Amino acid sequence: MNDLNNPDLKSKTKKHLTKSIVVYNDDHNSFDWVISSFIDLLKHDLQQAEQCAHLIHFKGKCGVKSGSLKELKPYKDGLIDRGLSAVIE
Repeated sequence: MNDLNNPDLKSKTKKHLTKSIVVYNDDHNSFDWVISSFIDLLKHDLQQAEQCAHLIHFKGKCGVKSGSLKELKPYKDGLIDRGLSAVIE
């Protein structure tokens, strides 16, 4: 079978290309600032933004947006510009 037609290889390749912006907890930003940043930059609704903020607070981090590296970079940069600890993983 040709590797390009192998469904297992296609799913592994697509999965590998999908990245996430992960935001880490810090002691500097308020809940309101984090929530408004998610709403303004990531277009989260209020409930999603609040859930992500609580996960970050209690678990230490949360994946807040998924996509390709090219798609995610401007969002990550915007979060960093607002003082949030964000990385693409």
